[in-house]
Amino acid sequence: MTTVNILSGGAAQGLVGGLSDVFEAQTGCSIDGEFGAVGLMADKLRAGAPADLVILTQALLAKLAAEKVVVAPSMADIGRVETALAVRSRDPRVTAATEADLREVLQSADAIYVPDTKASTAGQHVAKVLDQLGIAYEVASRLKIFPNGATAMRELAVSTATRPIGCTQATEIIATKGIELSGALPPGCELVTMYTAGVATQAAHPKEAEALIALLTGADHRELRQRVGFAP
Repeated sequence: MTTVNILSGGAAQGLVGGLSDVFEAQTGCSIDGEFGAVGLMADKLRAGAPADLVILTQALLAKLAAEKVVVAPSMADIGRVETALAVRSRDPRVTAATEADLREVLQSADAIYVPDTKASTAGQHVAKVLDQLGIAYEVASRLKIFPNGATAMRELAVSTATRPIGCTQATEIIATKGIELSGALPPGCELVTMYTAGVATQAAHPKEAEALIALLTGADHRELRQRVGFAP
């Protein structure tokens, strides 16, 4: 069986998983992939890691197309994903309507679960917001940083902290058992990121990758995209 290899930001893992059976039924092909911080995935592609399909932020994928490692005409937007707050399923929801609310929420947490603050989209944004709120130094010892959002959220789900909170892409929150999407970041702190798919220049199975892009972006699966956390 032909296998389509993916390098993808963690934000798309739930969507890809939700379409894997449909893709196999339509094409006879399976999907294998690596999902993680977008910066690390881009570096793997540049280093020659096998990939047929790449799913990263729109801006990063455009840069890779300019570097000729992604086929520019193949690129298609999947949807926008917000960076949001997460709590364990058994904990009360928290909301932050203002920057002051968010500062209080983060200051009151005894553990803050986030993805890589240097290589991931959400992690970089969390670091920026903590600086913006003036509490980066205060909460530094409470940050629990993991290679990607999916891992951070799994760790949040089993956290033994008293008042833990998480912050990453909404899609990664929704896909993780044991935690709940608690609320969006407030105006001035929000981040909504467009994710885009494209065929790798060195793809072994470019036609099959194009077929998968059509599934990921097609109107037939709009409801699934919304359910897993993608907005148009």
